[in-house]
Amino acid sequence: MNAVILGVLLMLGLTLFRINVIVAMTVSAIAAGLVAGLDLKTTLNAFNDGLSGGAEIALSYAMLGGFAVAISKSGLTQILAQKLLKLVNANDSEGSTFLSMFIMVIILACSIASQNLVPVHIAFIPILIPPLLVVLNKLTIDRRAIACILTFGLATSYMVLPYGFGGIYLYSILHKNLVDNGLELVKFDVPYAMVIPALGMLIGLLIAVFITYRKKRVYEVSQQQSTQSNTVPEGQEATKVMIVGGAAVLASLIAQNNSGSMILGGLVGVMIFSLFGIVKWEQNSDVFSKGVAMMAMIGFIMISAQGFASVMKATGDVASLVASCADFVGDNKPLAAAMILLVGLLITMGIGSSFSTVPIIATLFVPLSLEVGFSAMATAALVGTAGALGDAGSPASDSTLGPTSGLNADGQHDHIWDSVVPTFIHFNIPLLCFGWIAAMVL
Repeated sequence: MNAVILGVLLMLGLTLFRINVIVAMTVSAIAAGLVAGLDLKTTLNAFNDGLSGGAEIALSYAMLGGFAVAISKSGLTQILAQKLLKLVNANDSEGSTFLSMFIMVIILACSIASQNLVPVHIAFIPILIPPLLVVLNKLTIDRRAIACILTFGLATSYMVLPYGFGGIYLYSILHKNLVDNGLELVKFDVPYAMVIPALGMLIGLLIAVFITYRKKRVYEVSQQQSTQSNTVPEGQEATKVMIVGGAAVLASLIAQNNSGSMILGGLVGVMIFSLFGIVKWEQNSDVFSKGVAMMAMIGFIMISAQGFASVMKATGDVASLVASCADFVGDNKPLAAAMILLVGLLITMGIGSSFSTVPIIATLFVPLSLEVGFSAMATAALVGTAGALGDAGSPASDSTLGPTSGLNADGQHDHIWDSVVPTFIHFNIPLLCFGWIAAMVL
């Protein structure tokens, strides 16, 4: 059996049975390596070699966790959440429905902006979402809908909007790898090739919000949330917190944009809170300890994902998987498009990052697409969609890990069943369908 298929399916199966994601990826990587003919030592060496690739990401998330804890200790987000709570309490059911939609729109706007306008990626989630949980609980909003909204903004915006991370994905990664592998295509045409697949994501979002997760869902109000609601700064103290907090967030964004480092961005934010006395100097150690604890699971999953991806590459079965598909489809374009997308789904689900997947699949799929007879635009849509597939539904993707980090702040949001499964159903399935349509009509 192909080692890549075995590794990805085993990882997904173990996580669905609530096996820890890190354990699932480690076991699956070892199994894939052994099936591919690698000995145990070689497999473990490949896994260990890949771990270093996730260290910077893990430290970045830990620093952002410290910044999120500093904001929480300052009371800034509690002030905002308290104002929203007053609006909820003052409105009838019809007014609460409007407020629910308003909050969802704001979360969607922040998620899209985090990729294109202010490219901070998932850094805003552990800052914005945890204080809003008490409001979401009061409105009985199903957090699975919020997870879908966040993932939609994180994934769809870079697929079609050529700014920020979108510019990197569409031009620096997708177009470059297409051209490097023999496709003649003007780079400004790439975003247009991704419009139809992005439309599938939009339809999936609308189904999730207005149909699947439209019903109310009751969550428990944690002791921490009850305590926070009673310790909201007031008067001049509240004004000071809002001014310093706004300055800290702005400075953090500027530092991150200018340096390209989430680590520096989080550090600048925490230091501003400390310098102005919002967070006491003696609390700094506690802030970073809690920040590391908040983001530790995400960090270790990202590190493990790099090791898993390294083993998948070391097996050499990615190329053989594509070769088998090429022999199977022949010159059948509809079947070829379906196989390319399905293989892309498997590879990206395993690696967990569309940005890392495109260079691999472009090398394999561009020659196949040209041989079958797809146009340049259809090839761009196929490779771009195949790369994005799985990003929205992989247990190891930051597009699912980020939403979980915020929505599970009170321990009531399961990563697999409340983030991964909903986003896989509502985004990956429509993306498969609309990616196939794009290949047929472009």
